[in-house]
Amino acid sequence: MGLRVFKIGSGVDETELFARIRKGDEKALEVVYKKYYRMMTKMVISNSGTEDEARDVYQDALVVFWQKARSADFVLTSKMSTYIYSICQNLWRKELDRKKRLTNEEKDSPESIDMEKPEREKIIAKCLEQLGETCRKVLMYYYFDEMSMQEIADKLGFANTDTAKTKKYKCKQKLDELVKKQYSAQDFLD
Repeated sequence: MGLRVFKIGSGVDETELFARIRKGDEKALEVVYKKYYRMMTKMVISNSGTEDEARDVYQDALVVFWQKARSADFVLTSKMSTYIYSICQNLWRKELDRKKRLTNEEKDSPESIDMEKPEREKIIAKCLEQLGETCRKVLMYYYFDEMSMQEIADKLGFANTDTAKTKKYKCKQKLDELVKKQYSAQDFLD
């Protein structure tokens, strides 16, 4: 049986592949790697990336996917290819942001250094600390850990995803209000 069960092409059963990955079957991950390689790397290459960068991002995405899939509380709420694609997109976006920051740092002369972003990040971090524990967790899980609403609902024991969405919305509003208060208080340009 082995790999012959997984014909690369339209006959691949994602459900079975995912089940095997959950059990730690690295051969199933290899099949996924080959099956989606072109699609995932094309996304990076068509967004200002090189072949090498595309391969690195895809490999990193599969490591993230493997770790998440192997965790006991993980629930796949979309097609596996869609989920991996979104991980690739997020990783590539972060890489592009990092590159942009590096080139901006090179261009900045002492007169033109923009103090706004690090200052704003400090303020946001301070405001996050002022939120209640549940709000802080919801926002951190959503924005930093990039969890789905289903994952957040499960992790925090909410009744369903609608409850998680409502909580995230309210917490984001609280955070925005706190940031605006802090930000205007520290705005020395006015």
